[in-house]
This record gives sequence, C-alpha cells and structure tokens, in this order.
Amino acid sequence: MPDFGICHLPVVPIRAEAFDKSEQISQLLFGEAVTIIEVTPKWTHVRCNFDGYEGWIDSKQYQSINESVAEQLTTVHQYVALDVLNKAQNTAKQPIQLPIGSTLPAFDGTAFGWENNPYYFFGKTVVAGSVALTDKLESIALSFLNAPYQWGGRSPLGIDCSGFTQVVFKILGKKLKRDAWQQAEQGVLVNFIEEVKEGDLVFFDNEEGKIIHVGIALNHHKIIHASGCVRIDKLDHNGIFNTETKKYSHNLRIIKRVL
Repeated sequence: MPDFGICHLPVVPIRAEAFDKSEQISQLLFGEAVTIIEVTPKWTHVRCNFDGYEGWIDSKQYQSINESVAEQLTTVHQYVALDVLNKAQNTAKQPIQLPIGSTLPAFDGTAFGWENNPYYFFGKTVVAGSVALTDKLESIALSFLNAPYQWGGRSPLGIDCSGFTQVVFKILGKKLKRDAWQQAEQGVLVNFIEEVKEGDLVFFDNEEGKIIHVGIALNHHKIIHASGCVRIDKLDHNGIFNTETKKYSHNLRIIKRVL
C-alpha cells in the first residue's frame, strides 16, 4: 500500500533528479497531495495526485498523511486561496504566506488543516469549480499579470506557460495536465480563430512542429500567457503578436476548448 504526503510549505520545487542542482520540472503548491514512490534520507520520489507528474522533492519539504486525507484532496472540490498571496498561521501563531491556488483542506470558513495540523486563514477563498466562469476567468488570470517566467514554476512569484494555465484552471475546477503538449491532448478542437471564446487554450509550436507554448484566450483578440512574464498580447491566425516588439513571437498550432 503506497504512502502519501502533503505540501505544507507555500511552494516546493519538484526536480528531475535527486540533487539540489537538478532541473526544476514543476512545483507543489500548499495543500497538494502526493503519492510516495521512493524515499531516501534526503530526497523523496513522488507523484503529484493532482496531475500525475513525477519527480523528486526534498524529504524535509512535505508531511506524511493517511490515505483518507490524500483521497479527499484528490476527489473532492476543495477550497483554494484566491488572493495572490494569502496569510495563514498555525496554532503557535507562526505566519505562512500561501500563493493563489493553494489548497485548504477541510476549510470551515475560518480554519483548515489535516490530522493534527490546524491552521487559521486570513484571505479570500473559493471552492474550486464553483465560480461563474464567464465572470471570473479573466480576473483570476489577471491575478498573475507580470509574474516572472520561471521554468517549472506554478506561483505568482515564478511561473511557466503551462503552470499558469494549469493553476488558473485548477481554481476554475478543471484539471489540466502539467506540460503544454499534454494539455493540447485535452478538450475539444476549435477549428477556426474566428470561433475562439474567452477561456480557450491556444497552443503554439516550433519549427519542428513540437508544441512548446500555451496561453489563455481573452476577448477582443487578445491572449494572456507566460513569456518573460505573464503578459497580454494580440492573437490572430498567425499566432501571438508581441505588442512591445511589434513582431510575432509564437506560431499558432491549435486551439482547444476545455470549459
């Protein structure tokens, strides 16, 4: 029977290999559960229960939980933090800042926690999937505006293109896979740029035809995406037109509707 863990820190890097200089391939946000694959004195090989992504985390950067808590976090619509940064504290009144999209297990309006780890929360919350999508999608996406690009990042302090789309859609109650090419396999194909709606995922490829970038379509032929930072640019049948350089930065490949 597998063991399980939970991210009890604001953000924890997931690395490709079990050493500090290894590439960061993703991150865990506070409250996300993992399945333990292998444990060493310093490193733990995990599978993120939210998206199935695997990698190595520091063995000091998670807490063990039982199977019932892990199952609840995986299968039930959870409360998530909605402010860009959210203040919480444990019973010893030690503060912790939680990024937007953090999961708040068993939140009752004031407190949350698991087993013997209670926290008090001071910020805005929403039950993932309960917001009115047409009204809230753009405002949630704009919460990340100007967040710096970081390979493997999933927080407003550093985020990559597919991490951005994944966390926004997590708040909206839709599970996306981790990488852009994986997300491109989800949803329903939108055949023409003229049919694009706000919230559609737009994918872009390189010269070899490999999907390397993703963003979220907004109204008025615009797209919000992580490229250098989370930014808004123009979108047309060719791709992304960078409003600063006045050049196309990404070549349009396909459009998918997942909402």
